[in-house]
Amino acid sequence: MTRQPEIPARLPRVSLRSPETGRRLTFRRDTAFHHALRERIEGYFRTSGRPPRDCWQLYVKTAVFFAGFAAAYVLLVFVAHTWAQALALAVLLGLFTAGIGFNVQHDGGHQAYSQSRWVNTLMAMALELLGGSTYVWRWKHGVFHHTYVNITGHDTDIDLGILARLTPHQRRLRVHRWQHLYLWGLYGLLVIKWQLVGDFRKLISGRMGTRAFPRPKGRDLAIFVAGKVVFFLLAFGIPLGFHSIGVVLCYYGVAGLVAGILLSVVFQVAHCVEEVAFPVPHASTDHIDRAWAIHQAETTADFARGNRVIAWLVGGLNLQIEHHLFPRISHVHYPALSPLVEQTCREFGVRYTAFESFRAGLISHFRWLRRMGTSDTHDVTATHDQRFTGTRLRAGDSAGPARGRASGRSPELSWDAPTGEQ
Repeated sequence: MTRQPEIPARLPRVSLRSPETGRRLTFRRDTAFHHALRERIEGYFRTSGRPPRDCWQLYVKTAVFFAGFAAAYVLLVFVAHTWAQALALAVLLGLFTAGIGFNVQHDGGHQAYSQSRWVNTLMAMALELLGGSTYVWRWKHGVFHHTYVNITGHDTDIDLGILARLTPHQRRLRVHRWQHLYLWGLYGLLVIKWQLVGDFRKLISGRMGTRAFPRPKGRDLAIFVAGKVVFFLLAFGIPLGFHSIGVVLCYYGVAGLVAGILLSVVFQVAHCVEEVAFPVPHASTDHIDRAWAIHQAETTADFARGNRVIAWLVGGLNLQIEHHLFPRISHVHYPALSPLVEQTCREFGVRYTAFESFRAGLISHFRWLRRMGTSDTHDVTATHDQRFTGTRLRAGDSAGPARGRASGRSPELSWDAPTGEQ
């Protein structure tokens, strides 16, 4: 039986209804694809004997990234004597910041790091160290994005306000005709924005784009405040004891820009490209014609699947289809799960989009930004032709109708629910 994903345990309950219509958005009731996929994934774990979480490889990566972050910070603040040394260390600090976000915080936030809830909570709170908020992230990314991927007005991760038009169903402004040029620089401001402005504004307004969410209270509010205090102490308080404010702001900006560009671009290549879908609910019912699992696969793209270095650095987020289908499985397993997911998509006629390289994904994102900035078209059906050089659009390119009855809700399963935890 399928049902709407639950809100994470410690998050207050809130209606996930459409802000425009007041109705709950539903998906087609069709679990055949999802069940077949789960059987194959369960078979992989039975055969391999590997645990879905608590993978030693991730513990090693955690130690590497935190050690690198600490070393870069200490050397930048206390040791660097020349601008070249400081610049190199600031870049490294930004790289390790993104690495912790991709590899540690992300798995912890999705409860994919460990079988132990407190370990997941601790790893998720790495975001507080980086200047973000675990509470805000759980709502913005774990609930609104993972439940309603690429649905305009529901997925807050694709809402950049007046700065950009990322979906065909957002209003196009004149300035957007240049977004394929200027937006790359603004991507670098992502981390700085949520560190200094975004989280506070959301806390005060109780809104993320058009979506309302409950402001944190009690323990959640205390963690929010304590996290910001620790971050501001590390980012500004301690460095200002040894350097001028200009120097501190300069290298803080460098580290933030590096982290912001990496975090933004990896997300955009997975969701804001020509080859994925941007579904629209039926106006009269707020119903999506695709089953929830099929929706996840067809609104997401993989890239550089065979590149182990990229997979290691970005925490398996080059395999976003697998992540969106099974967010509670550690990313360490995604390379092994990818062929199983692709095979199942082929058998059920579900579109599986995989860019051969990161570069191919970037090119598609560039073209998508240009298209959204210069055309008012609402036709988002991917034209799978020879223009998409370096793109593997696996079997089921026509994305035929799903099988089963209508009027279902997205599933809540132990490995594959959004971050609406049991």
